[in-house]
Amino acid sequence: MMNSTGSPVVETRRRKRFIAGAVCPQCQSADTMMLYMEHGVEKVECVNCGHHQSQAEAKTESAAGGDIIGIFRPE
Repeated sequence: MMNSTGSPVVETRRRKRFIAGAVCPQCQSADTMMLYMEHGVEKVECVNCGHHQSQAEAKTESAAGGDIIGIFRPE
């Protein structure tokens, strides 16, 4: 496959996992949220409505201060 400039398009496969019991904050659908990593950023996306959230690991570690396991803030 080629892009508009004639260069080959490189497709990367991301390992996506569904989050059991998760409810989308936008459309309220259950079991439609998938989790994946993209360029070192953890992302969550609803396959029903497309709503997405992301959180970089470095921000989570620095904000945690040792007592908190993790912090996830929507975009």
